[in-house]
Amino acid sequence: MLDNKFRSPKLAVDIIIEYKGAIVLIKRKNPPFGWALPGGFVEYGETVEMAARREAKEETGLTIGNLRQFHVYSEPKRDPRGHCVSVVFTGKGKGKLKAKSDAQATGLFTKDTLPKEIAFDHKKILRDYFQSLRL
Repeated sequence: MLDNKFRSPKLAVDIIIEYKGAIVLIKRKNPPFGWALPGGFVEYGETVEMAARREAKEETGLTIGNLRQFHVYSEPKRDPRGHCVSVVFTGKGKGKLKAKSDAQATGLFTKDTLPKEIAFDHKKILRDYFQSLRL
């Protein structure tokens, strides 16, 4: 086992994609199951912005315009697979929405129509996002 001083969390991105007046969520093919924001791990040599655009395209088929950093979420228990820090972005989706990669389905949701089963801490992220729209 590694000494904690040599361990560091994984780095990921999540994207709040605004599309046709709603927010895009994916239904995950892999554990943890449930609905989630499109996203994934940053690859070595990739910026977080590049990772956000790549993950959005891989999971939803959409290209992202007006990409903006929203917030960083770093609670060590936010991901049941291990400590993972996520840089969350917002952006406008362009193109045809289609479930791809590790998404078994896509859905469009509003603040009032969010599904019950939301993976990770994405319910908190979405709550923070909708709260920020009222400020």
